[in-house]
Amino acid sequence: MPLIVMCGFPSSGKTRRANEIKDYFEKNTERKVHIVGDGTMRIEKNTVYAESPREKNVRGSLKAEVERKINKEDIVILDSLNYIKGYRYELFCLIKHTQTPHCVVYCLTSVEVSSAWNSSREPKEQYTQEILDALVLRFEAPDSRNRWDSPLFTIQQEDTLPFDGISDAVFKRKAPPQNQSTLSQPLSSTNFLYELDKVTQEVLMAILNAQKTSIPGDLITVPGTTDKIEYTRSFNMAELRKLRRQFISYTKLHPTENIGHVSNMFVQYLNRSLN
Repeated sequence: MPLIVMCGFPSSGKTRRANEIKDYFEKNTERKVHIVGDGTMRIEKNTVYAESPREKNVRGSLKAEVERKINKEDIVILDSLNYIKGYRYELFCLIKHTQTPHCVVYCLTSVEVSSAWNSSREPKEQYTQEILDALVLRFEAPDSRNRWDSPLFTIQQEDTLPFDGISDAVFKRKAPPQNQSTLSQPLSSTNFLYELDKVTQEVLMAILNAQKTSIPGDLITVPGTTDKIEYTRSFNMAELRKLRRQFISYTKLHPTENIGHVSNMFVQYLNRSLN
């Protein structure tokens, strides 16, 4: 059922608030509540958030665990920083595919308060000051004008959680409608899988050929698409093939009605995954 996305600076009270939400729903509904987060997955924060590739892998693991937990009955709370706008958009796409409502709970604190709360933790639970400062600088605050950040509940340290509002958001709102390009169809089309394999392979070859003459900062044009690849670094074949396999597996479960959309969808997927 619903997904509740926690968001905020490091040491801004997200886990405490997530547990308050869990306690409220378990006491007032008959639904099971799952918390998925850095703590439940035993993530070594200072190691993970110091290296972009590791952090990206962790975000992928968290998203995959959320997808596994979502069903027709339970509530899932994602208790992590969720500080990247593009990642929150990916989660929004996930709940569109699974046709379930969601909301974002933003724990708003000052840098000074977060630093003080971080210092009060057990040493092994603390972020280093360097990591905390870096995460704060990279933080992209949620904005209720964005579909993926709405409904948005902004909570300051002295506030009481608006339980009724959160409950209404996840139980009384309809799930966001699927885009035409994400509506499922049976995999009975005789050429769908063939075209999926062909189109994604053509995109990879276009990228590999174009990067021979490209420099970081360029936009790579892929024939047959309106979107472009953001070329920020050199991409190797093994990495691209892995992402292609993941995209194909996902698209088999969520086929598009129009095979013409696949190349753009794949380019968008690569931009989110590679950068």
